[in-house]
Amino acid sequence: MKIVLIGSGNLATHLAIALNASGNEIAQIFSRTLENAKSLAEKTGARYTDDVEQIDCNADLYIFSVKDDTLPEILKRMPKTKGIWVHTAGSVPINVFVPYTDNYGIIYPLQTFSKNKTVNFADILVFIEGSNTETIHSLETLAKSISKNISYLSSEKRQYLHLAAVFVCNFTNHLYTLSAEILEKEDIPFDVLKPLIMETATKVMELSPKAAQTGPAVRFDETVMSKHIDLLTDGDMKYIYKILSESIYKHMLAIVD
Repeated sequence: MKIVLIGSGNLATHLAIALNASGNEIAQIFSRTLENAKSLAEKTGARYTDDVEQIDCNADLYIFSVKDDTLPEILKRMPKTKGIWVHTAGSVPINVFVPYTDNYGIIYPLQTFSKNKTVNFADILVFIEGSNTETIHSLETLAKSISKNISYLSSEKRQYLHLAAVFVCNFTNHLYTLSAEILEKEDIPFDVLKPLIMETATKVMELSPKAAQTGPAVRFDETVMSKHIDLLTDGDMKYIYKILSESIYKHMLAIVD
């Protein structure tokens, strides 16, 4: 497929590289920052631009991989094309394209992406959605060129999947950040937690998250939890500790009941 990619962020970068490596043609990269467009274009042999009016109108597919709040503005300025339009967002419905084209859809790779961290796209679960049978077939063919795990998911279901992904990925990583800050103040390297992090992640591959839950909040050990809260000097961290502990305990009670 001849592809124009609108965006140059983390997901756009990995997607462009994977599509290019699988034999698809990345014809052009658009970014509002010309230097970013050039940087990604050089990795894929594509042309690049920061002018919406200069976007190639003869591609088979246009992938919009931009911030959710900037997508409507870019769509309004897009030139008319015959290719399929898709976005990669978790929480934006498919009907965002309705005023502009008849052939549109979603390509949503369920993974966390950082530009400097290599991922194996073949192992990433990619969710697709399309405006009609022909478009769905085209997106399925494209997705299969970069991943062995393809599934259809509606916009309504995808918003809940994205919500769950924020909990399991973004919130969890923020807790790593807070843990690192606690240890840093005591000159303890974050590396000492990595075996624990790995074991916790491995357990939920075999057990349900509820069955894998451990810690003082499971039994609501107020002595231990009070000591922990006293050690924290940041008010927000105290609140996070309390609210998460209470949530754990309530969920464990639900299991017992």
